Amino acid sequence: MISDLLSFKWVSRDGRLLLSARILRTFAYGFLSIIISIYLKLIGFDPILIGLVLTSTLVNSVIFTLIASFYADRIGRRKMLSVYAILMSVSGVIFFLSFNYIALIIAALIGTINVTGTETGAFLSVEQAILPQTLIDSKKKNTLYAFYNMVGTIAMSAGVLVSGLPTIIEDQFGLNQVDSIRPLFLLYGMIGVAVLATYLSLSKNVELTENKMAKTERAGIHDSKSSEMNKQTKPLKQTLSAKSRKIVGKLSALFAIDSFAGGFVIQSIVSLWFFSRFGTDLTLLSYIFSIAGVLTAFSFLISAKIADRIGLINTMVFTHIPSNILLILVAFSPTLEIAITLYFARMALSQMDVPARQSYIVSVVKEDERTAAAGITNISRNVTQSVSPAIAGSILQSVSLAFAPFLIGGLLKIAYDIALYLQFKRHDIKD
Repeated sequence: MISDLLSFKWVSRDGRLLLSARILRTFAYGFLSIIISIYLKLIGFDPILIGLVLTSTLVNSVIFTLIASFYADRIGRRKMLSVYAILMSVSGVIFFLSFNYIALIIAALIGTINVTGTETGAFLSVEQAILPQTLIDSKKKNTLYAFYNMVGTIAMSAGVLVSGLPTIIEDQFGLNQVDSIRPLFLLYGMIGVAVLATYLSLSKNVELTENKMAKTERAGIHDSKSSEMNKQTKPLKQTLSAKSRKIVGKLSALFAIDSFAGGFVIQSIVSLWFFSRFGTDLTLLSYIFSIAGVLTAFSFLISAKIADRIGLINTMVFTHIPSNILLILVAFSPTLEIAITLYFARMALSQMDVPARQSYIVSVVKEDERTAAAGITNISRNVTQSVSPAIAGSILQSVSLAFAPFLIGGLLKIAYDIALYLQFKRHDIKD
């Protein structure tokens, strides 16, 4: 059975291409999320400017997710994904060529740069909408989403290891820290080109079509007649019923609080904290965040088993609260070793709510409302998360307040967990 799953014969060529694009993209995000804040500090940016650049990358996620929500199905999903891949490549080149803070802020605004350690941008929303259409075996939808999350997390962990490359370049070629980091931005741009090539290889079957075509595909009919229908049909219009709007509204408000809190401790902020607090070099940072990513990847599988036993809401809350307590403890660690240990423990728990959250969202709305519900909740998360890194950057100007982003983020996340439980404990779902 495992060999059948790993063969990916149950998913179409388009599905395999999307998995490949996610692997490439998150691999690049892995090393960029570690080096970008340190690089900006090394070229003379103060914490406020660093926070502004990081916030710009998150504002980009909000804007591009909005654009994708309204226009991806009108102009074509392949075209939208291809444009974003081009901008990803361009931003990497700008960071490689320029030290000007205005140019770098613009690059952050246009470039689909991810600094959080988890993917939140427009690529994610569009791909998640496409994935069910790529299934050959419709019973494996949950499996496909599990693999989608796992390969992305593992690829990001591998990318994190690359962030240790500048130290090797510095030692071998005698370059300074800045010049040893810059080639990674060029690598990021090149990966953007590879992602673009992957999207250009997608077929027309990834586009959203009329219900009749959707039913035909689910039935496994892929003849010339259905292909012709695919060309002629129009995109579906997706709306939420009054009942669903109420549920999605509550969830979006709660998720917004969680993401605002998470913005204080995105991976770039945490890497800057390790660098400033303990003088941790890039090589060790790459190991720390790579191992943390592997722990997170395996936690997805454990999360699914827990959810089957205790429910989705209980899984989200009862794994999240301990992780946030550990997050607060990280900030007060007296030594690097204790900080790393606590951080690993935190990362082994912190993302277990993600698959449970995704499953809950699509379970509490109708089938034809799922894309809209996912888009709205993603946007609410992106909007609030775009604010807090700038605040965290300001706080980090004071060495005596270095603990504050972890404390604020942890306490707000615990408040979110309690509110989520009180609001939805009676509406929990077990698969």
